[in-house]
Amino acid sequence: MLAIIFLAVPIIVYDQFRAADKAEKAVLLRSVREHGHVITAALAPLLSAGERRALPQLGRELARFADDFTNLKLLFAPSGTDGFYYVASWPAVSAAQLDAERDTLSRQGVLDRLSASCDGEFPFALRYRTPDGTDEVVTSVTPLKAPAGCWVVVTSSAAGTLPGSNLGRPYWASSEVRIAAAIYLAMVLLTVTTFWGVRRGLRRFAERARTIRERRGRGGSFRAQNDIPELADVAEEFDHMVEVLDASASDIRRAAEDNAHAFKTPIAVIRQSLEPLKRAIAAENRRGLRAVGLIETSLDKLDGLVASARRLDEATADLMDTPRADVDLSSLLERLLHAHADALVARKLSLRGHIAARVLSHANEEMVETVIENLLDNAISFSPEGGSVGVRLEARDGFAELLIGDTGPGVPPENLSRIFDRYFSQRMPLREDGHDTNFGIGLWIARRNVEALGGTIQAENQRPNGLLMRVRLPLAEIARLSAARPRG
Repeated sequence: MLAIIFLAVPIIVYDQFRAADKAEKAVLLRSVREHGHVITAALAPLLSAGERRALPQLGRELARFADDFTNLKLLFAPSGTDGFYYVASWPAVSAAQLDAERDTLSRQGVLDRLSASCDGEFPFALRYRTPDGTDEVVTSVTPLKAPAGCWVVVTSSAAGTLPGSNLGRPYWASSEVRIAAAIYLAMVLLTVTTFWGVRRGLRRFAERARTIRERRGRGGSFRAQNDIPELADVAEEFDHMVEVLDASASDIRRAAEDNAHAFKTPIAVIRQSLEPLKRAIAAENRRGLRAVGLIETSLDKLDGLVASARRLDEATADLMDTPRADVDLSSLLERLLHAHADALVARKLSLRGHIAARVLSHANEEMVETVIENLLDNAISFSPEGGSVGVRLEARDGFAELLIGDTGPGVPPENLSRIFDRYFSQRMPLREDGHDTNFGIGLWIARRNVEALGGTIQAENQRPNGLLMRVRLPLAEIARLSAARPRG
């Protein structure tokens, strides 16, 4: 947009001023033409008379019509000849200047047209350089046909004395335009330099912000790294904000730990107290046994709620304080698959897929591990016995792409976007009593973690059945350079 403005403004302004200059020159040339016509009309009786006049007398006659700006010259072509000769001028000029002017008129074809017809008027601005180095502007050429031949009255002025001394010169060559262009270019250079300096400073400021956010231990503070005086106050406020976020993340983690401990202690006491009650209730007391079972189920659910609340608080703290490093996703995925090997064997599931070597992402390992664990747990739990779980990891288009699929029932299309919502679950109860301790926060945490790391996560149904999770995380800088390097 700025470039368009810089290009459009001078074009519009130049066009407007050129039109004004053209109109001004037209008015001046019209005046000059009338002046030349009046002079020619006044000289007509003298030039048309058959009596020959001496050249000095013709010069004195021209002096009557000359002024401080106008120079007059008289050319004559005798009947039956093609050439024009200078016969008088006022003020007197050198023969070299007359030759220069005649050559200029000849090159423009003026003298040839006059030789052919000795008719018409030629109001124009024809500039030429005199032998003494000054500029002369021919402003009009007015012919007069007489019995003896063709007379031509030429009016001219020195460029320095002529009002509107741009006559005979292109508008862009005028000193005013050149000075305006120089000023405009200086303003453009100053604007671009200022804009570039501000932009470069802000980019460096943003880079420092990213460094502090991703590698806080080595990032330092905004105040210490900022070298832009105008952003000093902003840097201090950012440092204060970072300190508040750090303190808030620590408080949330500490509160999550304390709350979990506070709840788990009474839960454990109640669970231990149920053991003697279960032994004391007779086998035929079905009502008592049912009550004890309900208490145990509620304790399991309460225990799950406490664990879920702790996970939510820790996930929130992780988002506020996310130190990053280059994570080898290939090694991390292989380690997590090895940890889930027993679960795969227990449900008689086969593992298929491909893991590319050394797929690096600039991320937080704990957050990525949480994402992969949740996706693997879902894939294993939803796949029927004898089914399979598919895993694929590769670098593609600047991202590490992780695919985890199952052979389960999939998700209704209308719920595909909802499965990442908090507390939304498509999971069937895994316990025989119909109760479950899953509360639908695993995929919600996975999405929050992935998006906080600058990636994306999507779910799509497979054919004929199953659900595929697609996770994309930015590659580390070294991995991007390696992928971009041409392979020989």
